[in-house]
Amino acid sequence: MSSRSRLVRRLGRVFLPFLLIVVVAMAATTIWIAYGITRPPRAPYLVTPKTFSQVTGPTLNATDATWNNHDGTKARGWLIPGAEGAPAVILLHRYGADRSWLLNLAVKLNETTNFTVLWPDLRGHGENPPVNTSLLGAVEGDDATAAIDYLHTLKTPLGKPQVAGPIGLYGVELGAYAALDAARRYPEVRALALDSAPGSPDDLISAVTIRHTSMNNSLLGRLGSWGVRIYSLGKYHNTPSCDLARSLKKEVKVVVLTGDEGDPWRASTLALAKCFANGAVEVKKDLALTGFNLPSSTGEQEETYDRSVIEFFDKALR
Repeated sequence: MSSRSRLVRRLGRVFLPFLLIVVVAMAATTIWIAYGITRPPRAPYLVTPKTFSQVTGPTLNATDATWNNHDGTKARGWLIPGAEGAPAVILLHRYGADRSWLLNLAVKLNETTNFTVLWPDLRGHGENPPVNTSLLGAVEGDDATAAIDYLHTLKTPLGKPQVAGPIGLYGVELGAYAALDAARRYPEVRALALDSAPGSPDDLISAVTIRHTSMNNSLLGRLGSWGVRIYSLGKYHNTPSCDLARSLKKEVKVVVLTGDEGDPWRASTLALAKCFANGAVEVKKDLALTGFNLPSSTGEQEETYDRSVIEFFDKALR
């Protein structure tokens, strides 16, 4: 055996254990990140229809609703019926939030427009969710279409369709991506209000990974993305939000909402506004409040924000 071969073998014995440690450490980190970010933080609901009614006085006409997603899993939400045959709006919260974040907006929207309003917990979110994990955009758009299918099953006491008009979708961050994905699938979606929209699911995973690890590291973001891809068993897709927007039909009316310069999704939301084929996009920027930080709002800020969303749907779906 030559001296060169002996040197190579010696180096292999020295570095192979080190390389194995690095590989095992990266694999363990990937699993830890993927496990953590696909199980969003959960907390008790901020408010429920029951506690809302106790504070405001009149009984809130909101009920618990359950239905099946297209993959056979269960979904749940709160429902406020509107006028017979009127349009409906589905509200989709951000990653790490839950349906209680949007209860005030849902009540105001129903009272102002008399539209039916449904707002679900996205999968993996809310108290004791029926599906334990989020896939950060991989299937949430399809779940939103399942919610639309559920609306079409609703009947009035006289047996007539509760919802016969067009559908509007409102979404924040993960909810915004899901709304976009659903709108390209179902033509009855005629209005979209998109708040704090990420540029892609990978961008969302990167942001969520930073929150989960408390470290702003691009490698960890890539590990998170790889982990979710593996965990989703082929369901994950990284279609840019702009590509989804370009695929929408021209009849869809759109408003994009973003906050001031400190808004983490300001740049991607404003960039998305330029992607819609019809170009008829309303842009509301420099809001003091967005749906991303709704629970920390003051009454005046929340009223300004809610009014912007409600006026858009009232006009777009009539």
